Amino acid sequence: MNVLHSIFCGYVVTAAIIMGQAISTSLSQTGESPPDNFIGFDSAPDKVVDGSVVRVRHLCSRPCQLAVEVVVSTGETDSVVFRRKWFSSTPRVYRIQQVPLRLPPSILYQRDLFNRHVLDPQNVTVRAWLGHLNDGREPGTYQCSMLRIYKVLQIEPLSERPTKPPAECPSWSAQLMWQMTRNRIRHCPHESEVIDMLKFPLASPSEAFGVVRRFQPFIDRALESARLRAVTQPSVTLSVWIYLLKWCHKKLCGIIHHVDRKNVYDSALMQLTDTGDVIFQARVTTGEDKAFRTSVVLPRWKWIRLDCYIQDSKVLLDATWDDETRRYEYEFQDSVRYDDTDGYFVIGGSRYMPGIHGYFGPTRYYRLGTEEVKNQLHPKSTLQQLERTHQQCREMKAFTRAFLQEVTASHVPSPINTDAFTSHFISLWAQSGEKICIQTWSWEKQLKYSTLFHFLQTKEEEFRTGSLGMKDLGSTLFEQAVGSMFTVDQARSKTTFKSMALLQVSSCFGNHKASLLLATIHLSGLGPSVDHQLGHVYSLIGASGDNRFALMHAGYKHTQGIDGFLKDLDMAYSYYSNAGAQSYIDSFRIHENKQHTVEHIYLSNQEDLNSLTHETSDVFRYLKYKAEKGDIESQKRLGTMLYWGQQGVSKDIASAVKWFERSAMQMKDPSAMYDYSIQLMKGLGVKRNYTRALKLLKKAAAMGSINALNGLGWYYGIRLHDHKNAVKYFSQAALNGSDDGMFNLGIYHLSGKNPDKPWRNETAAFLQFLNASRLGHVAASVEAAWYLSTGNLEGLSRDVERAVIMLKKVCEQNGHLGFMVKAALQAHLQGSRQEAFVKYVLAAETGLGLAQSNAAHLCQELNLSYDCQWRYHNFSVLNYDPHPSALLKMGDHYYYSSSSKREASSSLVDRAMSMYGRAALAGSPQGMFNLVVLAQQGHVLPLSIRGLFNVSHRDVQDIVVKILNRCVETEEEGALTPCSLALLRVQIEKALRRMTQNRALLLLAYASLLSIVVIIVIVPLQSCLEHRVPSGRGFALRARTSPVSQDGVNREEDGITGGTYRATGNPWLTILNGGQRLRQTCDLAVTLSGVCLCASWTTLLYHLL
Repeated sequence: MNVLHSIFCGYVVTAAIIMGQAISTSLSQTGESPPDNFIGFDSAPDKVVDGSVVRVRHLCSRPCQLAVEVVVSTGETDSVVFRRKWFSSTPRVYRIQQVPLRLPPSILYQRDLFNRHVLDPQNVTVRAWLGHLNDGREPGTYQCSMLRIYKVLQIEPLSERPTKPPAECPSWSAQLMWQMTRNRIRHCPHESEVIDMLKFPLASPSEAFGVVRRFQPFIDRALESARLRAVTQPSVTLSVWIYLLKWCHKKLCGIIHHVDRKNVYDSALMQLTDTGDVIFQARVTTGEDKAFRTSVVLPRWKWIRLDCYIQDSKVLLDATWDDETRRYEYEFQDSVRYDDTDGYFVIGGSRYMPGIHGYFGPTRYYRLGTEEVKNQLHPKSTLQQLERTHQQCREMKAFTRAFLQEVTASHVPSPINTDAFTSHFISLWAQSGEKICIQTWSWEKQLKYSTLFHFLQTKEEEFRTGSLGMKDLGSTLFEQAVGSMFTVDQARSKTTFKSMALLQVSSCFGNHKASLLLATIHLSGLGPSVDHQLGHVYSLIGASGDNRFALMHAGYKHTQGIDGFLKDLDMAYSYYSNAGAQSYIDSFRIHENKQHTVEHIYLSNQEDLNSLTHETSDVFRYLKYKAEKGDIESQKRLGTMLYWGQQGVSKDIASAVKWFERSAMQMKDPSAMYDYSIQLMKGLGVKRNYTRALKLLKKAAAMGSINALNGLGWYYGIRLHDHKNAVKYFSQAALNGSDDGMFNLGIYHLSGKNPDKPWRNETAAFLQFLNASRLGHVAASVEAAWYLSTGNLEGLSRDVERAVIMLKKVCEQNGHLGFMVKAALQAHLQGSRQEAFVKYVLAAETGLGLAQSNAAHLCQELNLSYDCQWRYHNFSVLNYDPHPSALLKMGDHYYYSSSSKREASSSLVDRAMSMYGRAALAGSPQGMFNLVVLAQQGHVLPLSIRGLFNVSHRDVQDIVVKILNRCVETEEEGALTPCSLALLRVQIEKALRRMTQNRALLLLAYASLLSIVVIIVIVPLQSCLEHRVPSGRGFALRARTSPVSQDGVNREEDGITGGTYRATGNPWLTILNGGQRLRQTCDLAVTLSGVCLCASWTTLLYHLL
C-alpha cells in the first residue's frame, strides 16, 4: 500500500506541475500577465483618407522610441510620405498614442492645375515600430527595429479620387493652357550612350589637376538595365587623343582614371610611364586590382589616338599615329567589374597622380561599348596648327643652340648682317658638333627666322661673356617686344610684325606671358585681324607651360564661353584649381619683391589716383612724424605700408619690421604684438626668436587677439607637436571668426590627428574649409572647391559653378598678379601708357575686373579701336561681382547705341536697364538715377528690377519715388546730389497734382498766380508814386509861403494873388489825396497777395511733408 500510495502521490504532484505550467502559459497568452515589450494597433483606417486617426498601443521594458509611418510603394521605389516619432522614458507602462495622418495631395486627389504631380501607387501601408534607446542614440530604421506592425490601406483609383479644393482662383490664360496640355503624353528626353567627355582641347602641364566628369544612371529603363547587367560583364569603349611634349617626369602620369566613392582607384585606369609605355589597371569581380603594361612607346610631338575596349575579362588597346594602328590585347583571369556611376572619372591629373605633359584632344566614351570608334581629331585645323607651332619652336631652339655653341667656341664675332643668314654663319653652324643637316635650313626658313637671327647677332657679345644665356632669352625677348608694341599705326591699334615675331620666339623659349599676349592679340584683333585659331593655340601653349596667368586666362574663357572657347565649367575648374594651388604656395612668399597685394586703383577714378602716395610725399612724412612721436596707429600703418608696398610706397621689409617692433614693444595693442611675433617666428627682417615670439603671442592672446590664438595653435602643433593644445587654440580662434583657425582645425579633422577625435572626418573638415573660404582663405577655398567639384563627399551635392567662383576669387589674390597690376599702374603714372596697357591687358585676360576696366580706359586714351574699349568693358561686366563703374559704362553704351539702331532699340534699352539695375543693386547712386530717367521716359522697368526696390506694380511715380529714396539713402548725408534734387522735383510735382485735384485748392493756386502778377505790377507802381509825390508837395509849400514874405503894400493885388493861389491850390490837394488813396489800394493788394501766397505755400508744404 505504501508503494501504491507513493506512486499515486507522485502522479498527483506531476499533474499539478503540468497543469500549473499550462495555466501560466494560457494566462501569458491571454494577456493576464503583461509582456516586457508590446506594440499593436488599437484602431487604424481601412482606406487612404487625409486626417484619419491611428491609435497605437505599446509597452516598453526600458526607454524606447515609437514611430508611425505611411509608406507609398510605386513598384520601383518605396517613399515615406508621413512620419511621427515619440520617446518613452518610463518603462513598463501601457500607453496609447493617437496619431492623425497628414497625407500629401499626390495620393489623395486627381491631377489638376494645382495638383500636377500625382502618384498611382500599388499599395499604401501604415506601419509602426518600436526600438530601444541605447546610450542615448536613436535606433535605426523600420527593418532594424525591435517590434513592428503594419496594415495595408485601400487605395482609390485615380479616376475616382476627389478634386483638390482650389486655394486660389487661377487666371483664364492659366486655365486655358492647362486644358491644352493636361492630356499631353510626355516623352522621355533622348539619351545617348555615347558621351563626348572632351569637345575642346585641354592643356595638361603635368600637374595634379584634370577635368572631372561624373556619370548618372540612365533615365531610360532599357539603357539602365543594360548598364546594370554590364557591371560584372562590361562592354565599354574609351577613345582619347593625346599629344605628348614629354614622357612622364615621374614614374606614372594619368591619362584617364576612375576614382570610386571611397576615393580608391576603380576600373578603368590608363597611365603613361617615364619611358612612353601605357599601363592599364582594372578591378576584377573578386575585388582585386589587376594591371598590365604595353610596350607601345608612344611618340612625342605627334597626335595619338588611344582606343580602349573592355569586353568582359578582355582588354584591347589600339594606339594610332601617322595613320598606323598598333593593337595590344590582354585577358584577365576574372571578369572586370565596371560601374561608371560609382565615383567620378578624371582626364589628366588629380590629387592622387599628376597628368601627362601635353594636350588632350577629343575624348569619347561609349558606355555600352562599340565595335567601331568614331572619334575624329577636332578642331583639326587648330590642333594641326598647334603641332606646327611646336615644330617651329623645336627648330628655333636647335638653331639657337647651334648659334650659342659657335659663339662660345669662337673668339671672333661673326659679321652682323641685318638682311638674312650669311654663308659664313652657315659654315660655322655646319662645323658645330650638332648633327644637323644644313640642307633642312633652306633659304625660306632662314628668312622665316630672320628676327631671331638678328636678335642673336645683337646679343652676341653678351652670349660670349656669359651675361645672357638660353634661360634668359624668353624674358629678354619679351621685354624687347613689349617696348616696340603700338608704336606704328597706333590709330588702327595694330602691333608691328617685329613685335609679333619677337613674342613668338619668346613663347618658344618658355616665357608664357608672351604666349598669353599672343593669344590676346589674335583673339582681340590688336594684331592684323581676329584669328581664333591662333589665339586658341597660344592659349593652350601658355597653359601647358603651367603659367599662372595663362591658366587663369583659360579658366576664365571656359567659364564665360567667350572668344570661341567652349563653355565648360569642368574644364574651367581644371585650370583654376591649378592656378589656385599655385596662389596658395605663392601666399607664403608674398613678401618677396616680385609679388604684391592687388590694390584696386581705377584709372578713371581721380579719387583713387589721389590716394596714392610715396616716400617723399607730405602724407607719408606726416605719418612717419606721428610714428616717431610714438603713435601706435601710425606705427602700425607705416609698417603695413612698407611691408606690403601699399599706396605707391616701395617694399622695405627691414624698415617695416622696425616699426612693427616699436608698436609692439609698447605692449598696448594686441594686433601690433601679433604682427611682430609672426616676424620673429618667420625670421623676416629680424633674427628668428621663438621664445620672444611666444611671449608676445601669449600676451596678445590674453588681450583678445584672435590671430594670436591661431598663432599659438601653430606653435604648439608644428614646433612642440602638442596636438591637444594646438586643437584647443585652433578651436578658440575658429569660434571667434579666424579663417586660419578654421582651416587648421579642418586639417586636423582631415588627418585624424585630433587627440579628442582620433579618426578621419571629411565632413567636419569640409565644413571648416567652407567657412574659412567665405572669409577669403586661399588654401581653404582650394580644398572646399575640390569637394564641390567631385561631389564625392556623402551628403554633398556636386556644384562645379560654386567651386569655380571660389577659385576665381582666390586666383585674383595672387601676388604675381598683384605685382603685374602695380607695375602697370607705375608705368601709367610715369607716362608710359603703352607699357601700362600691355600689362593691364595681361592681367585683364585672367578675368580680373579691375584690370579690364583700366585696359578699357587705356584703349580710349591711346586712341585704339572702339572694339578694344568695349571688349574689356564687356568682359568686366561678365564677372560674378563687376564694379559698378563698368556696369554704368556698358549701360551707357547700350543706351546711346539704341538711338542710332532703330531696329534693335528696344532690346538695347533693355540691356541698358539690366546694366543700370545691376549697378543699382551694387549700391551705385548713378545706376539708380539712370533707372529713374528711363522710367520717366516711358520705359517699363522689368519685374526683376522692380523687385530690387520692393515695387510690385507698374505705377511710374511710386517706382521713381522708391528708387530715389534708396538713392538718397546711399549718398552722403546732407549732400546736394542729383538724386536729392530729382526727389525734391518729384515730390513738388506730386504735391501740385494733389492741389489741382481739389477745387478750393485749385482756386487758391490760381489766386496765388494772380497775386504774383499783382505784386509784379503794383510794386513798381508804388515805387514810381513815391518818386513823384514828394516833388508836388514841395511846390505846394513854396506857393503857399511866397505871399507871406511880402509887405502890406498892394493888398488888392495880394487879394487877387491870394485868390489865384487858392484857385490853383485845390487841384494839387486833389492829386495828393488821389495818390494817397492809390498807395493805400496798392498796399492792400500787396497784403492780400502776400496772404494768398503764404496760404498757397503752406498748403504746398503740407502736401510735401
